[in-house]
Amino acid sequence: MQLARIEQLLVGKAVPYTRPGTRSAISKHTVAGPVPVGFEGLEGDEQGDRKVHGGVNKAVHHYAYEHYSRWREQLGALPLLEQPGAFGENISTRGLSEADLCLGDVLRCGEARLEVVQTRQPCWKLNDRFGIPDMALRVQQSGMTGWYYKVLEPGALEAGQLLILEHRPFPRWSLTRVLEVLYQRTLDQTALHELNELPLVPSWRKLVERRLQQHTVEDWSKRLYGSNSET
Repeated sequence: MQLARIEQLLVGKAVPYTRPGTRSAISKHTVAGPVPVGFEGLEGDEQGDRKVHGGVNKAVHHYAYEHYSRWREQLGALPLLEQPGAFGENISTRGLSEADLCLGDVLRCGEARLEVVQTRQPCWKLNDRFGIPDMALRVQQSGMTGWYYKVLEPGALEAGQLLILEHRPFPRWSLTRVLEVLYQRTLDQTALHELNELPLVPSWRKLVERRLQQHTVEDWSKRLYGSNSET
């Protein structure tokens, strides 16, 4: 099933960021294809902090361009929202959102095969990028987070390519539902047990199991606003 067509591919280099000692590659620019994509992501793309960004389970970040109009309604006509790349995404499309994909979906794009492995957990770097102190929290609450692919088979990506749904093993777990459990129904034991039965990335497995065992929600403040050393 055809899901969408890639409209833009974007990459960025890691550079010093807004707070002392920090680096980021959130500022992405459009590149012409074909662009090789391997297990660690697109050729020419970098991450500023490999502890929390990049790696095989965050190889490629996809963000729906139609979300931009909703953000403009909320935030006004910011120059940052005039074109794709505001959220550090690698792939920009129209007509495909968190409601249209499920955790574990496998997509074919040319020779490459991509697996939807997690939604984005927004961090404080969005606050600084937009100049809005609670932008990361707004993204989290909105459900317009974007998502990450794991690269199952390397290949090359380029604008104009179709994203084809090849396999959907967990049709009950749309990304929208995942986000609801993560950030709204945070201690819903039934949903957490069901989510825990899926092949989650290690960080999510740890998060879900901790909630089930401790019946508490993890502290989001460092992720959303940064540590004391970064303020």
